[in-house]
Amino acid sequence: MKYVIIGNSAAAAGAVEGIRSVDAESETVIISKEKYHMYSRPLISYYLCGKTDLLRMKYRPDDFYEKNGCTCLFGETAVKIDSVKKEVLLESGKAVSYDKLLVATGSNPFVPPFKGLEKVKDKHSFMSLDDALELEKSLGKDKKVLIVGAGLIGLKCAEGIKDRVAEITVIDLSERVLSSILDEEGSEMVKAHLEKNGINLILGHTVTEFTENGAVTDSGEKIDFDILVTAVGVRPNTSLLTDIGARANRGILTDSSMQTSIDGIYCAGDCCESDDVASGTSRVLALLPNAYRQGEAAGISMAGGNAEFSGAIPMNAIGFFGLHIITAGVYEGETCEKRSDGCYKKLFYKDNLLKGYIMIGDVEKAGIYTSLIRNKTPLSDIDFGLICEKPSLMAFSRKYRNEKLGGRIQ
Repeated sequence: MKYVIIGNSAAAAGAVEGIRSVDAESETVIISKEKYHMYSRPLISYYLCGKTDLLRMKYRPDDFYEKNGCTCLFGETAVKIDSVKKEVLLESGKAVSYDKLLVATGSNPFVPPFKGLEKVKDKHSFMSLDDALELEKSLGKDKKVLIVGAGLIGLKCAEGIKDRVAEITVIDLSERVLSSILDEEGSEMVKAHLEKNGINLILGHTVTEFTENGAVTDSGEKIDFDILVTAVGVRPNTSLLTDIGARANRGILTDSSMQTSIDGIYCAGDCCESDDVASGTSRVLALLPNAYRQGEAAGISMAGGNAEFSGAIPMNAIGFFGLHIITAGVYEGETCEKRSDGCYKKLFYKDNLLKGYIMIGDVEKAGIYTSLIRNKTPLSDIDFGLICEKPSLMAFSRKYRNEKLGGRIQ
């Protein structure tokens, strides 16, 4: 058997380890357009602010590939899959044959067609290590930076470079920062914290035109900058599979074993969709632990074992300048809110189930809320009043604690 994996991030690591748990000998090939050992992409902002280095960013030890018998084709871009011949065609002209194939190509930055964008000489995305290394070359204490996008990527970029430049302005068409994961109250709290830490925010507006070192907004305001970062959004990188007829919505559709609609081809990570337990829908759940678990399930299945990926929910754990944020699930139904100095919590519940939550500041024991959502625990089975006040195992029945925790908590 010959296994081929396109991609070299968390899903690839899961796939390799899943394959080797079943098949210790067969050939495994990893194709990656990047030239690096697999690394943790969320750490690129921490690299820029000096909280980590290239060595500690590695997702697996240096000998990972050797120990797992992997042949690595780094710096090679897959451009086409021939599912009849069972070959992956590379930009270099090479063809790589496979018996089982995993596509784990992640997502690409989405850059709207801004007028005049081609005139900007020093512009960057912020998705990969190469992006971070290129941006780092431009940084300087005298530089002004404009970031288009006040979502997770744009704000992490702002945090990462804050102390290495003179000024940072972030603009977003939305009226709120982190509008995809926070409600109005939570967004206002984070906005105030970002501004307190020196980030200039222009919300509810967009850029209508760029010049070489400037931008004009829809309100007529002119913004001068030396460096531009576009962080408007991402799109799943699905073209390798959609070009050969794989079923897809926003992301590639798979069954629970992560096999696509094309026999022998699997998909994992940010380029595929999964069943969201909280909403009951199929959607892209771009989260590193999900990518690893999807890859592991795919690897086991490719090698002839039995594995399923399930229990996924949308979730984000992030922080900015020391302020911690965790969100999960969907925001529908009735709510329970708690505020205290520097902290905010909002629970969403419906049909006797916890559906989602937002926690800012004090995020201790957030995993208890996550478990309630993922396991669809009936709220009538717990002390929901106590859970609303504070996530505590004492809100669960003695029987539950004995079953789940071996009776350690009485």
